[in-house]
Amino acid sequence: MFKWTAAEGLSRETMSEVTDLVEMLEKTGIPMSNELIEALLRTEPSDFTDFPLESFWHDFPVPFLVTDSGVTKTISAPHMIVTMLHHLELDEGLHVLLMGSKGGYLATLIDIICGHGGKVTIIEPHDEIAEHTSNVLERRKQCGLIRVLGKEALEDPAWDRDVDRVLFTGSIREIPDFVELLIEEGGFILGPFGGRIQQRLMKKEWQGGAWLETDLGGVVFGPMDIRESERGFPDPLFIADEFEDALILISSVLGENSEEVYRLERLVESLRELPPGLPEITSSFTEEEIIEHPVIELLMTEAEWLNELWPTFVDILGFDLEGIVPDLEEPLFGKRHADFTP
Repeated sequence: MFKWTAAEGLSRETMSEVTDLVEMLEKTGIPMSNELIEALLRTEPSDFTDFPLESFWHDFPVPFLVTDSGVTKTISAPHMIVTMLHHLELDEGLHVLLMGSKGGYLATLIDIICGHGGKVTIIEPHDEIAEHTSNVLERRKQCGLIRVLGKEALEDPAWDRDVDRVLFTGSIREIPDFVELLIEEGGFILGPFGGRIQQRLMKKEWQGGAWLETDLGGVVFGPMDIRESERGFPDPLFIADEFEDALILISSVLGENSEEVYRLERLVESLRELPPGLPEITSSFTEEEIIEHPVIELLMTEAEWLNELWPTFVDILGFDLEGIVPDLEEPLFGKRHADFTP
């Protein structure tokens, strides 16, 4: 039986909140080791955010930063944090690669569990979040080694295959090549694999030159790289990914063999076949130049049926071409053009 003890640095009020949270999670059947419970009890969540923690104590995410562009980044809900750390199978002395900082809270918990011989390397692709995380962690005493690096660090040839665990804190579609090269035999990757609408929490273990997969259930995370949600004009691969996500819902409503699903699948293929390096549409483009852009031209060829589905894409995917391309005399999509009216 784990003995509850007051953690150094935690206020009496926070100790009570954390204790209540842990007991609530235990009652729901979420597995937690004594080491994980101790890490939770030794970590003050308010060190990582200036936002109120009421939502966190009720097992919901809590913001830790709003970027200059207005994007809110959050520390995940406690049940998800505990679930991910449980499935990471942490032990003393491990080197954990954390893809996305979550403000430093996750890294601190991992650091406590892995102890003095452990290492936590955070790869944070967004400069604002990396700076915030570094500042927070510098104010805390570390058990082992925690470092915060930018995305470019993965291209450093000095990296060796010495990573035991990789945790992705945002949704990804597939394992990046540079991460595959870092995992040792018996090491594994944990993360939400899928599109922006839904993902599966997957454990992928490297054994005998192959990935062995374990599906741990459905989850919903934001994209791994925050800059994906801050893009300007979406390139053809971005649109193809978004449409592919929409197919999950559209096929469940219209049926996998419907004409709309078939056409959308063909459109996704066509978008992926467009050449790389297409120019970004800017405010200097004329209406004629916009219409002649390869991406817009391809979408316009499908406009007769795509118009009917476009409002659905806007609702379920949260993106539109409005505001991305300069104002035109008529909307590109979402409204049936007179030429298509019988």
